[in-house]
Amino acid sequence: MAVGKYEFFMVKYEDGVALVTMSRPPVNALSQALLTELKGVLDEVEKSPEARVMVLVSGEDIRTRSRKMFCGGADISEFGQAWSSGTTGEFIARGQKLLTRIERFPKVTILALNGSAFGGGTEMAMCFHLRVMADDAELGQPEVKLAIIPGYGGTQRLPRFMGETPALYYMLTGDPIPAQEALKHGLVNFIVPLAEVLPKALEIAKRLAQGAPVAQRLILEAVHEGTSRSCTDRGLEVELKKMEEVTKSEDAVEGAMAFMQKRPPAFQGK
Repeated sequence: MAVGKYEFFMVKYEDGVALVTMSRPPVNALSQALLTELKGVLDEVEKSPEARVMVLVSGEDIRTRSRKMFCGGADISEFGQAWSSGTTGEFIARGQKLLTRIERFPKVTILALNGSAFGGGTEMAMCFHLRVMADDAELGQPEVKLAIIPGYGGTQRLPRFMGETPALYYMLTGDPIPAQEALKHGLVNFIVPLAEVLPKALEIAKRLAQGAPVAQRLILEAVHEGTSRSCTDRGLEVELKKMEEVTKSEDAVEGAMAFMQKRPPAFQGK
């Protein structure tokens, strides 16, 4: 098992899974330094042959007001400095770019929401491919309470998950989104007791790590590219291209042979 170390992150590789632990007490605020390190983590995991799936979880020492926190959002002090210096646009654009990279990451990403996430934390959560959430945690876009708006993609991604009407309610009021409501609207895949969040995320990750990496990557690409097209017909064109690509992979041949020979496949990611 290999281990990578950063100031705000710990990366461990095991069984094809990169387990990334984020820790910047007290609330994992998304400072520019943290986001820069996160970019480095993504670079490392993307290049690592030991990682087929990435799981991100918060460190156990992140707690405030008796509430377990995954991420309290952007670093407000840094945002204030950008605001006063007239560089708000550049500040926000850097965050948007990084979160979009997570959304388009070529390996499956799973978020273990072992605590509540607000503002930029919810915006980051929406960019992960799969999400497991503690049943007592909450999400939310409370920016309006500070007389600003979500800036890391919340106004665009939340309506795509929840639908425009419920998303507008939560953004206009700034009210938190309970776990059950998040599950109802597809913001998360599973809600489980806090102690089971990471085990559940790792269970899914290890299962996917045994799968076909090329096919997984092309599914991610087909969904992202296809759903951004103007209609289903345009999306089907994307799917056709990805299907043609995947059938040229060695894994596709291995999958077919293993099925016919009634044995487990051994996918190599080629």
